[in-house]
Amino acid sequence: MSSSDILERPDVRDADTGNANEVFHYVKKNKIAESAVMGTMVEALCGEVFPVTKTPKPGSPVCPACKEVYNQLKK
Repeated sequence: MSSSDILERPDVRDADTGNANEVFHYVKKNKIAESAVMGTMVEALCGEVFPVTKTPKPGSPVCPACKEVYNQLKK
């Protein structure tokens, strides 16, 4: 898996609640559009499963577990 195959995506289960604890996860890039259009579930590097419903903004918090797995993949 290369770094170009992964993008950050949110872990959103309900409607936008403005939850300050919301973090964004790393997900395989090729699954993002399918999830956004079809509503299918995606699996983040940390194992969380959710539908893609938001796009992260620069500086958005990233899931620590996803970040750790991603950094291990880069080695």
